[in-house]
Amino acid sequence: MSAQPFVIDRIYNAPVERVWQAITDHKKMKEWYFDLPDFKPVVGFEFSFNGGSEEKTYVHLCRVTEVVEGRKLSHTWTYEGYEGESEVTWELFPQGDKTKVVLTHTGLETFPPLKDFARESFTAGWTDIVGRLLKEYVEKAQA
Repeated sequence: MSAQPFVIDRIYNAPVERVWQAITDHKKMKEWYFDLPDFKPVVGFEFSFNGGSEEKTYVHLCRVTEVVEGRKLSHTWTYEGYEGESEVTWELFPQGDKTKVVLTHTGLETFPPLKDFARESFTAGWTDIVGRLLKEYVEKAQA
C-alpha cells in the first residue's frame, strides 16, 4: 500500500460550532459515529472503541495528539493486537453559516495486508461516516 493519505472533504449546511460539538462530545458522537465510552478533546486523552466489518470486530486504540478548539482535532488510530499506527485529523473551516470538513487519515500503509485494513475499506468507511452520517447528523434540525 502506498503512503498516500486518505483525504475526504465535504461542506455541511451547519455552523462550525455544531460540527465541532458533533466530533468532540462523546454523547453526540454516539448518535452518528462510534459508541465511545468516553472522549475528551484534550491532548494525551486515550480512548478506545469497537468497530470493523461484518466478519470481524476490532478494538481501536486512540490517543488525542492535537486540538485547536473549534478548528482541528487529531488522534492516533491503531488496532489492538495488530501492528501499524495511523493518524486521523479533522479540520473545520467556517464558510458563512456552513462548514467545510476535511478529514485526513495518514499511515494506512503501516497496517497488515488484511482486507479490513485495505485502503478500499477505509475509503468506504470514511465516505459513509463523513459523507453521510456526520452530514445528516449536523444538518438535521437541532432541538
